[in-house]
Amino acid sequence: MKISVGRGSCGNAAGAGEIFELLENGVAALGVDCPVSVVGCIGACYLEPIVNVLSRNGETRTFVKVTPDAVAGILQYVASSQQSAAAAFEISPKDLENIETQQRIALRNCGIIDPENIDDYVAREGYAAIEKCVKTMTPEQVIEEMKLSGLGGRGGAGFPTWFKWNAARQAEPAPFPRSDSCEQTSARHDGSHKALNKKYIICNADEGDPGAFMDRAVIEGDPHAMIEGMLIAAYAIGSDEGIVYVRAEYPLAIVRLEKALEQARTMGFLGNNLFGSDFSFDIRIKAGAGAFVCGEETALIASLEGERGMPRLKPPFPAQKGYWQKPSNINNVETFANVPWIIRNGGEAFAAIGTENSKGTKVFALTGKIANGGLVEVPMGQTIRDVVYGVGGGIKDGKNFKAVQLGGPSGGCIPAELIDTVIDYKALAETGAIMGSGGMVVMDESTCMVDMARFFLDFTCKESCGKCTHCRIGTRRMLEILERICGGDGREGDIELLSDLAEQIKEGSLCALGQTAPNPVLTTLRYFRNEYEDHILRKKCTARQCKPLLTYTIIPEKCVGCTLCVRACAFGAISGEVRKPHMIEQEKCTKCGACVAACKFDAIEVV
Repeated sequence: MKISVGRGSCGNAAGAGEIFELLENGVAALGVDCPVSVVGCIGACYLEPIVNVLSRNGETRTFVKVTPDAVAGILQYVASSQQSAAAAFEISPKDLENIETQQRIALRNCGIIDPENIDDYVAREGYAAIEKCVKTMTPEQVIEEMKLSGLGGRGGAGFPTWFKWNAARQAEPAPFPRSDSCEQTSARHDGSHKALNKKYIICNADEGDPGAFMDRAVIEGDPHAMIEGMLIAAYAIGSDEGIVYVRAEYPLAIVRLEKALEQARTMGFLGNNLFGSDFSFDIRIKAGAGAFVCGEETALIASLEGERGMPRLKPPFPAQKGYWQKPSNINNVETFANVPWIIRNGGEAFAAIGTENSKGTKVFALTGKIANGGLVEVPMGQTIRDVVYGVGGGIKDGKNFKAVQLGGPSGGCIPAELIDTVIDYKALAETGAIMGSGGMVVMDESTCMVDMARFFLDFTCKESCGKCTHCRIGTRRMLEILERICGGDGREGDIELLSDLAEQIKEGSLCALGQTAPNPVLTTLRYFRNEYEDHILRKKCTARQCKPLLTYTIIPEKCVGCTLCVRACAFGAISGEVRKPHMIEQEKCTKCGACVAACKFDAIEVV
């Protein structure tokens, strides 16, 4: 028998660490041969902690939302293989279906293998793809296979992966003048003047979108898939050095990646003369400081070089002049995780999944007002409805779906009437949103769309590197307008001013951060203009989220004078006699909502 415990960041946050220790100690006390291992998140974050028990006959039983009290029942099953009290924690058929009906390529091993044991990855055809490339394929054939697959970059733009690889392969590294300090620094780093003719493979793991955690989950659950993808890319372009630029806020991912790299070196999958060839490649980690703008590839390169993360003019593109002005290929974690599967199964097999414009599958992080929060991987071509009401389980608490923010703060808002929009790059762009890296924030009827736009713009405004005036100043002016509107001080003409500023920022910004920062505002203006008008003209927030626009009043017919609201109000804003209707003094009311929470008779109206 074998026990595995989901210990991604989500599992650990839900208490999986304690569950793991209890199971490990319990198995030792039983004296049975049943190793307890760690796996990453399978994507069903809403069910954590998750424990899988693989029995001797090959049957797997999955226990979810496991508490310390349930461990004894699981151990009883391990000891006797009989039904136990832990059955109450078994996964429901519907939840199991939500996991099994997904088409998982990038996430194929997450929640299944031990990310800290390379043998688990090798047992599932791990590193077979790079061996196939080195022993039976030329670099040009590898690139052609990627071209057949139609894989687009999963970092957001969807740019053809094969094209970037081919451009980097064809680029000729030009040596620096002898006086160039970059040459000297690079040569020192590499230990030889070989650096003059280097090419680099860079993995962008600087995942910064609010509500997005796809790359983190892949590194925590299956780091070798990304490593093998980088190896294949390196073979294709002729690189011998790779760098993973990962957010320092991902400590667990970094620890597991370090272990994976060391194990890969020990097993001979990284290092010199791989598979008996003249191909050599190794990878190092750079922990970034967490600037959102470093998700843009030229800003990421600047950060790698020790400079402030700010974007550079393109062209030249990184494929021609990237890290230390050398040809560099940059893809994100999910893109690299797809590559080994494509090489093993063929580009045509990947291209057979999805739509004409968008091939393969896409991983989404479902967050917000969704019943089943977590990661899902679905074929391109499914609709937003399929994701939200299928694997996502619909909206929390039975409320109505209102919109989904797709693509993070750089994306756009798609309203309920467009819920049947197909998930592919072209269809989403037509709505004003973007695929982005895969963040999908679901909103229900209680979400104020003006406040939501303010939230995302506040994020991009703070994350602007400041290089472009339009981005640095323009986003600040837009944010000030939105804060005024949400604060009840909106003016006629604010909508037109927001639209004008948004277009100027998009046109005047150098990189994608500024070019896409206005998207949440533009799409909410497009689909929810009535809410802006309510805020500005009627001074009302119909979603009841903007406190300055709310009014709390007591309905005399419902108030029984129980004084519960009086005792709950910390500011003395409620007065009245016992067993008689009370009233709220608007001048004193801070709109904290304590009175509503205290009232048992629904006597307080909020409008």
